[in-house]
Amino acid sequence: MSELTDLYQDIILDHCKRPRNFGQLAGADQVAEGYNPLCGDKVKIYVRRDGDRLDGVGFEGSGCAISTASASLLTEALAGRTVPEAQQLFDAVHAMLTGDPSRPAEDTERLGKLAALAGVREYPMRVKCATLAWHTLQAALASDPVRRATPVSTE
Repeated sequence: MSELTDLYQDIILDHCKRPRNFGQLAGADQVAEGYNPLCGDKVKIYVRRDGDRLDGVGFEGSGCAISTASASLLTEALAGRTVPEAQQLFDAVHAMLTGDPSRPAEDTERLGKLAALAGVREYPMRVKCATLAWHTLQAALASDPVRRATPVSTE
């Protein structure tokens, strides 16, 4: 196995064992749930926005190592980005995972740690595991903002 493949496997295992931004995100503006009926992976994505910027991204759920690692990597990669930047990253990751021949090959260095997911495209049944959180993010960004309860004054 190459050193790069070993590094990628280490990144996936690390994010699976110690997922980043796992748990309900305080002050989330948009939320969506995703489910992969083929393997039972479930994910809930939370997005907190400051205008057009993603101020925070978190997730909850259960699934395989690929699904969990992908969701964890997503939360790290998108925090602080704008919605259009998040869309561009979604497009790049989706193209990398699906091997879409109509799109130019993405520079894996530009994707940083997300490139660790590139090997998934060799296992078509696992691509849905890796893309679940990304598609759920798309649904969250398209959803209506979460309504927050207004504090009630007793005065």
